[in-house]
Amino acid sequence: MMIFSCPGAKRFHQPEPEDLKCPHCGQEIEIWSDEIQVTCRQCKKTFMRQQEQSCVDWCRYAKPCIGEGLYKEYMKNKSQTIKHRLLEELEQYFGNDTKRISHAKNVMYFAEELMKKENADWHIVIPASILHDVGIKIAEQKYNSSAGKYQQEERPVIAKKILLKVGLKKEDIDEICEIIAYHHTPGKIDTLNFKILYDSDRIVNLKDETDISDKAKLEKIIDKVLLTHNGKALAKEIYLKGKR
Repeated sequence: MMIFSCPGAKRFHQPEPEDLKCPHCGQEIEIWSDEIQVTCRQCKKTFMRQQEQSCVDWCRYAKPCIGEGLYKEYMKNKSQTIKHRLLEELEQYFGNDTKRISHAKNVMYFAEELMKKENADWHIVIPASILHDVGIKIAEQKYNSSAGKYQQEERPVIAKKILLKVGLKKEDIDEICEIIAYHHTPGKIDTLNFKILYDSDRIVNLKDETDISDKAKLEKIIDKVLLTHNGKALAKEIYLKGKR
């Protein structure tokens, strides 16, 4: 009996070495086909290559074909390459508004920290964390306001344009935009991806929204407001224990 296997899955189950040139010094470097980041032995600098499209990006059987572990690792790697492109788009969009660029990067950082302990989707949460506030600029221009209801209308529109430009799948864009639209409204969406973005944003904003010198009150607010156990633990580590 002949057993057929998907030829596209071979690169995931049987990674092979490839040769690249370091963009910093030109030294030839070996990197495996399932890796996206490598450190040059000569100049000691680390660089990331663009992850190319594969059948995993469009095949509906991709996850069972290569296995959930490899699928999640692939999507995590993809999110890291997309992250760099989205950060460039974010900086171009906000221009000299370093405050909002810095806020988005901080939210992304905490989202990445939480996802080390949560089984969420990197390729959804990372783009959502980077672009979660893009609508505020248009809201201020069109409505002379940064009120949430106006941002809720504008955020998904702007985010979708950027995500399409970067090349994400429609179903991923739809989920990311839904999370972005309601990221100030817990209860509208009950997914783990939403909860991680919500908690990351709240962790960044706590210092501006709450008297962080009142530790007892702050602990109660953290327990009441944040949605995930790891989000609460991270907020307490930062604001109550001062470990970061």
